[in-house]
Amino acid sequence: MIKMLAKDAVSSKLAECFVTLDNDRYNFMQAINLEAKVEKDKKEISILGKTGKGNKSTGWKGTGSASFHYNTGIFRKLAQRYKETGEDCYFDIQVTNEDPSSSVGRQTVILKDCNIDGFLLAKFDTEGDINEDEFDFTFEDFEIPEQFSLLTGMR
Repeated sequence: MIKMLAKDAVSSKLAECFVTLDNDRYNFMQAINLEAKVEKDKKEISILGKTGKGNKSTGWKGTGSASFHYNTGIFRKLAQRYKETGEDCYFDIQVTNEDPSSSVGRQTVILKDCNIDGFLLAKFDTEGDINEDEFDFTFEDFEIPEQFSLLTGMR
């Protein structure tokens, strides 16, 4: 029986994250975590001669969340711009995972046309430790220009 080697688990500590906003590209090095998902829309389908129903995919929605150290104002500027002009802002997020000790190489995912659901404007906690910020977002498209290679023994 072939098994995965422990060294092939990809450490997330070496990930990179970039945000492209209004033609400016920012190294989002203050990110703590980010997760993006594709949720499929499905319809139940009745099928003649079958007691169970089938499922047909009819679309998808991209959602995500991110948390980061509370030391940047670029997203609060978006909130202010939206308040003052009504102009909503869309941006791209690029995430690359690569662990040099793993044999799978690197993977890059670009989330296109991200849109923040809401904004944290100000924060402090006298009994807290280090301030963090977070937001939920949607995205309208994605690209995967680099994919992990298959582990030995998967095929």
